[in-house]
Amino acid sequence: MTTATPDRTLKADDLFSLEHYARTRPAFRARVLEHKKLRNIGVGPHTTWCFEDRLTVQYQVQEMLRTERIFEPEGIADELESYNPLIPDGANLKATLLIEYTDADERHRALVLLKGLERRCWLSAGSDKVFAIADEDLQRENATKTSAVHFLRFELSAHACAALKRGALVELGVDHDAYRYQVTTSAATSRALAADLA
Repeated sequence: MTTATPDRTLKADDLFSLEHYARTRPAFRARVLEHKKLRNIGVGPHTTWCFEDRLTVQYQVQEMLRTERIFEPEGIADELESYNPLIPDGANLKATLLIEYTDADERHRALVLLKGLERRCWLSAGSDKVFAIADEDLQRENATKTSAVHFLRFELSAHACAALKRGALVELGVDHDAYRYQVTTSAATSRALAADLA
């Protein structure tokens, strides 16, 4: 008998009001930044993978509501609809991919060379490579270049989920002609990612 996957999506009742968030933001922000330390992983010199979960997404929603001064139910619902798909559902891992170059001209040239990189990102946890499903919300690549930000989803097999829960280290990599790098996460990061699974 299989158990139902818990609903991890954020609801309006899970969020702080603007007034409450203004009071608690410094402490909440510090908590989230500490939480992200294990979840932000550099793969090579120019990409960072930020693995999302319910807490990181709540922080993004709270910041958006604060910045845009959104307090009406319809506006809050719109933000939740936009951000909830970034929360892993128990059988996958989800990440924001950042392609980072400090020099604007170098970044522009690199984004041309790295076209398609988001589809060549892979993850392995005691199993074969799983390539990312990229940018399901909207197209971020055009005919000439890729974007500096992408959203990735990695659908894991039951074997990979079980291996990760047993303590397998996660390997991350990019197999692109202009960018080939691979890293193995720490045990602490692998445990943090395992917590995203059902």
